[in-house]
Amino acid sequence: MADFTLKERIARMSRELKLFAAASLVMGIAYSLINATLNNYLNARFNMSGLQRSLLEFPRELPGLLVVFITAMLWFLCSRRLGVVSMLLGLVGALLIGFASPTYGALVVCLFVYSLGQHLFMPAASAIGMELAAEGQTGRRLGQINVIGNVAAVAGSALVFVGFKYLNFGFQHTFILSAIGFGIAAVLMFAMKPEKTQPPKMILKLHKEYTLYYALSVLYGSRKQLFITFAPWVIVNVLNQPTETLATLMTIGGIIGILFQPLLGWAVDHLGERFVLASEAVLLVFVCFGYGFAKFMFSQNTAFLVICACYLIDQMLMTVGMARSTYIKKIALRPEDVQPALTASVTIDHAFSMLVALLGGLIWNAFGFQYVFLLGAGIAMINFVVAMQVRVPKTHKQLS
Repeated sequence: MADFTLKERIARMSRELKLFAAASLVMGIAYSLINATLNNYLNARFNMSGLQRSLLEFPRELPGLLVVFITAMLWFLCSRRLGVVSMLLGLVGALLIGFASPTYGALVVCLFVYSLGQHLFMPAASAIGMELAAEGQTGRRLGQINVIGNVAAVAGSALVFVGFKYLNFGFQHTFILSAIGFGIAAVLMFAMKPEKTQPPKMILKLHKEYTLYYALSVLYGSRKQLFITFAPWVIVNVLNQPTETLATLMTIGGIIGILFQPLLGWAVDHLGERFVLASEAVLLVFVCFGYGFAKFMFSQNTAFLVICACYLIDQMLMTVGMARSTYIKKIALRPEDVQPALTASVTIDHAFSMLVALLGGLIWNAFGFQYVFLLGAGIAMINFVVAMQVRVPKTHKQLS
């Protein structure tokens, strides 16, 4: 295959892919602005305990549990139009969190609205990305979309770092900027040509043939709270780090991800989902021990560096979800099963994510944060066993 410059590659892209790529970039910046500041915002404004922080995951993850039902209610919207709705919910939610959450109770409602938009977009994004991929290159296409996400993460978190350190930013500045980003992304997605829609034949029907895929979704939902909730809370609450620290880590992680995502996409297409998912599980065991015990094994400065390294590795591992998406596409009995299965997986993983968030908060308060990550290491070991059972039909294997 001929090598093309970046400008030539962009010129060769279809109109729909260009619009989706642009929307993903702006949306990613909007999400990055909030991700880089939310934990510090919560700590500064509400002075939460570990249990209070974990309980906040219930309204944040509840939309993920409900997404399969809400998506079914909105069946008349194709994935691209559903993306528009999700961006508008993100816009409203960002403004509510920043300007209409004076109490913990109000924050719960505002966070629910914001999170509903985020979770509606998750299965839609995977479906759109795979629709825009050539046959046999779904991993490559999803990897490229993730690269855009990493570029956006770099831009957003770098803006937070510069803003808070040099431009006298407050938290509300980031919520305003993120709302603007969601608005632009909504316009770009609305410009995409809508697809045909059909009434859903099922709302939440699980096929026994996809049992292993559902098991991987359960384990992902259980594992992701470590990165989303407890890992940043260690940095912010246990290590007492300022907003700039998480922003810096997200910037570095985004830069690393720009290089890592194409490699991950190549690995999914050529080495297979089993190799990628099993490797993730092994690495996560070491990451969990770093999070939980670095503070007790090393000096304060060394422990800080170890935990930062764990965060960066963890940030890369979170994108291994593309391997689950390509796996269900390859084993699907019918093409029309893919979107419902992706949506069902979001509901399944969030049901367990909510349970782990509550359990993790209770463990944190009762025994200490390190035991939360012992639980995470156990989940990772189970994930390894399940990942080793992954098999793809020979007709779907790609030649390297």
